[in-house]
Amino acid sequence: MIKMLAENLIGIEARLQINWVWLNASLQFASWALFSILLAEVLRDSYHALCHQVNWLAKWHNKHHMAYRRDLSIVSLKVYQESQLYHDILESSLLLVVLVVIALIVQQMGLWLGVAYGSTFLYGASVRYFQGKIDTDYNHLPGPLETIPSLWWVNRTYHWRHHFDDVNAYYSGVFPLVDKILGTGLSLKGKTIALTGASGALGQALAAELVKNNAKVVALTTNPEKLVEQVRVKVVPWQLGNEAELRNSLEKVDILIINHGINVYASRTSEAINSSYEVNTFSALRLIDIFLTTVTGPQAKATKEIWVNTSEAEVSPALSPLYELSKRALGDIVTLKRLDGDCVIRKLILGPFKSQLNPYGVMSAQQVARAILFLARRDFRNIIVAINPLTYLLFPLKETSTSLYYRVFSRTAKSEQYLRKQ
Repeated sequence: MIKMLAENLIGIEARLQINWVWLNASLQFASWALFSILLAEVLRDSYHALCHQVNWLAKWHNKHHMAYRRDLSIVSLKVYQESQLYHDILESSLLLVVLVVIALIVQQMGLWLGVAYGSTFLYGASVRYFQGKIDTDYNHLPGPLETIPSLWWVNRTYHWRHHFDDVNAYYSGVFPLVDKILGTGLSLKGKTIALTGASGALGQALAAELVKNNAKVVALTTNPEKLVEQVRVKVVPWQLGNEAELRNSLEKVDILIINHGINVYASRTSEAINSSYEVNTFSALRLIDIFLTTVTGPQAKATKEIWVNTSEAEVSPALSPLYELSKRALGDIVTLKRLDGDCVIRKLILGPFKSQLNPYGVMSAQQVARAILFLARRDFRNIIVAINPLTYLLFPLKETSTSLYYRVFSRTAKSEQYLRKQ
């Protein structure tokens, strides 16, 4: 009896060992397989970036750009076939060779999935070239752009910008990893960028950094006399409550940065409450609504953006209750408006920096401005620049949970119209 029990235990142990070996091998294969697909995309995107930096590669790659009109329709079958031969077939052939070499050297079976994945690009390009078939991938489908650039993968709007916004940016084809590494996820070159609070410490620092990035800066300020020495900056005066008068100016703006604010510190009078919400919340919301009316046309969703300085006060104490309350209200409503997808809306979650609002700030306005643009060029939608490590943990949790709550318990304008018809 004991002998039989021992034999059964040995058999169970042997089966468990076999199952464990099988599970381990399966996980290893799956890991290498997923890595191979990511590797294939990184190699494609890196080659794409090189095509815009190396002249002899650019000569072939430009055939691809010549094949499309601004609405991504095909110029002609002949030009399209040339683009398949000189760009797509060449790119996919080189990709396939590199992937095969890596798979042979590393000797992991999962890597051959990347080879198979790369083969699909060569097959598709060959069919389009030899059969004269116009069959573009999703990112090159013609027509108006109906969604904003995606954050986690490359959609039509994201890739459209590579063709017609800045050919030296937006290199990624499926996953935007390479653009995040290179800082080519957002091009500021040639963009008209307006910012409020332009006479403040951060406003002036941002304006200077934007000019360095070859942007056209429009300083929206209630104190124009403080900006007389700003070089290459167009100054547009405005007054609180008269935001609607800026609409004509905002028509020509690609990116609106809402950066003005007020801090009443310890005061809690009715006047302090009203001024805090009027400046920090309602004025910003009026500007957002006015700017959104300018997001018109078939390609506006690709280039129009709003950046809102909601501050670290969204999730952390600012030792100023009314500043916290008004900024949190602004941040929550911005989260709500993001759900409509009218255009990209970025949040600037900034820790304490030295300014008129906070003379005791730890960071400098110049440091903060440089960090904002560093992260914006990598297409961060929530730009956190803070010295408090908890902010980097708390804000994503707060933003994700709040956005989910609003998505479940609120409706879009289209949904409201549909319900009224029922």
